[in-house]
Amino acid sequence: MNLDYGQILQKIDRAVKPFSDTGKVSSSIPELSFADPSKFGIHLVDTQKTDFAIGDSNEKFSIQSISKVLSLTYAFQFLGESIWSRVGVEPSGNAFNSLVQLEYEKGKPRNPLINAGALVIADILVSRLKNPKKDFLDFVRSLANCSTIDFNEKVAQSEKATGYRNAALANLLKSFGNIENDINEVLDFYFYQCSIEMTCKELAHSFYFFANEGKAMHQNQQILTESQVKRLNALMQTCGFYDESGEFSYKVGLPGKSGIGGGIIAIHPQKYCVATWSPGLNEKGNSVKGMKALELLTTETRMSIF
Repeated sequence: MNLDYGQILQKIDRAVKPFSDTGKVSSSIPELSFADPSKFGIHLVDTQKTDFAIGDSNEKFSIQSISKVLSLTYAFQFLGESIWSRVGVEPSGNAFNSLVQLEYEKGKPRNPLINAGALVIADILVSRLKNPKKDFLDFVRSLANCSTIDFNEKVAQSEKATGYRNAALANLLKSFGNIENDINEVLDFYFYQCSIEMTCKELAHSFYFFANEGKAMHQNQQILTESQVKRLNALMQTCGFYDESGEFSYKVGLPGKSGIGGGIIAIHPQKYCVATWSPGLNEKGNSVKGMKALELLTTETRMSIF
């Protein structure tokens, strides 16, 4: 089926305009509250490496929890399947920053895409990288083939100043022996990881390997094996959207990951990778326009993974 993705994106852009006044910009991290709720962009790259974009797709934004997939990818390169001895693969069914669930499950986070799980992954990278923040940033830059991707220092400091619950999670993990390094070092890495700024284009390019059997968009580098990509796509399908993962799977039918900066990444294996950005969030912490846009995308293309 030959699809005109450019025309489809234009149709989606018109269709989501009525949602401009819905959703609320995140204030849980004070620096994020300055984002303009009217912004909206989409960038899609297909597996022929053709780019399609519309709206504010070249404006940088804080990717927040989307970064958890990239840190997991990096750690997966080091540990492979042994990584699952420290973090599970099941949907949480609770808030992404739940202390109660972590206590109940004796310090093994339900999955790596909730905050406790991402902190364990951060600990793994702190153990294995000589310069964790620089090395991780270089990894992300190489995936997107873009040397200008960087941390947002103001966002990182804002996260650090208000990250009491993440500090509580890290301390609880440490009490169960599931954090090996100094807590402050792990938290520092985690806050900076989440503060990375990217455009929709850069985000779509960096996640391209999830749609391309593990091969990166640039230099054709094998980032993960086909089997590993299948597993992480499955995790995104079941755990990528906080308490709304089932809803996203039901309405959109693609693996993906959202962040409270308003970004969403979604993958149609062997077809395309698409990134959306709009800061207005629903009560579950997902972009209102982004969720609607991706639902319309799979409706218009008549393609999902199901």
